[in-house]
Amino acid sequence: MLVPGVPDVEDFPHAAWARCLAARGRALRVHDLGYDDVCGLPMLRQAVLDHVAVTRGVVAKAGQVLIVPSTRAAIDLLGRLLLPPQGGREAVAWIEEPGYSAAQGLLRRAGAQLVPVACDEAGIDLAKAGGPAPRLIYVTPSHQYPTGVTMSLQRRLALLDFARSQGVLVLEDDYDSEFQYGSRPIAALQGIDRGEVVAYLGTFSKVLAPGLRVAYLIVPPRLLPQVAVEQRLRGLAVPVHIQAALADFMREGRLRAYLRRMTVRYAERMAATVAALERHCGAWLQVASGSGGLQLAAWFRDPGIDDRAVARLLNAEGYGLKPMSDLFLGPPRPGLLFGIARVRPDEIDRVARRIGSLFDEACHRRAV
Repeated sequence: MLVPGVPDVEDFPHAAWARCLAARGRALRVHDLGYDDVCGLPMLRQAVLDHVAVTRGVVAKAGQVLIVPSTRAAIDLLGRLLLPPQGGREAVAWIEEPGYSAAQGLLRRAGAQLVPVACDEAGIDLAKAGGPAPRLIYVTPSHQYPTGVTMSLQRRLALLDFARSQGVLVLEDDYDSEFQYGSRPIAALQGIDRGEVVAYLGTFSKVLAPGLRVAYLIVPPRLLPQVAVEQRLRGLAVPVHIQAALADFMREGRLRAYLRRMTVRYAERMAATVAALERHCGAWLQVASGSGGLQLAAWFRDPGIDDRAVARLLNAEGYGLKPMSDLFLGPPRPGLLFGIARVRPDEIDRVARRIGSLFDEACHRRAV
């Protein structure tokens, strides 16, 4: 029920998607079935660009859009392309702290020497970074994972200036920025990049359904030839009928309508979760505002609590929470990450009350 980062697939527009998929399965042309469009069908690349240009302020051409199976595949592709396997200064990568554990693992496997850079209420703070300049920087500026904060304009401009002066590539993961509650989504970092230093990552797995296995990567023109060759060599292609069906789904306005509907529903679920946790767990947890996204950060007021032990206790009852300590490379701050996408507002109060009682039991048994 509370697994973070998982959309509610029960609300997926099954009938509309099935119709698009069936139509394309019957009507694919011969040249669509070859190897010519490994980087993505032109119709989908254009549809993706049209979507992010309007909703996220992205500035690019359709040829810069590459269709990939997942953002993880895109991070791995860029990491292995930019980070030399022999290591050294050229293999340094900066990453937000706390941050996305999959990105940490993928960049480390690509040979990166990871340097965690602290995030605060304004996003990543480059003044707190140490050591040599990096080869790349991984950020989630519009809705930081896992804290949910939005990077300030001042920090964005500072990041772009630093990247341009040092020849650094910024990986902007915009994974669930479509869902903002109470305000309009802030424009992507890529949209204000004038130095060709930002590679923009997005996915339909968080927006629609994980099973689609469709994401996209928008790269600066200077990197496009290298990235396209690497994608072809690694075989990072998405089935052509899925791409064609998704392009139709988007061009018909189905995606836009679905996002509008789900933003309202997710906002209601987020508000109910925040209120219930504050009501029943406020003595234990400092709960974030829940301004957007599919997950909610909550920090333990007692910094000595073992959040991994607490998570094991709660997850034994099927909640699926993630301990915040798993998202730190350096000394952790204990907390829990809650998923809100599948929350039912009429049930969350009971769930939060049970979680609060388990906190009390754990404290009584000295388990935390």
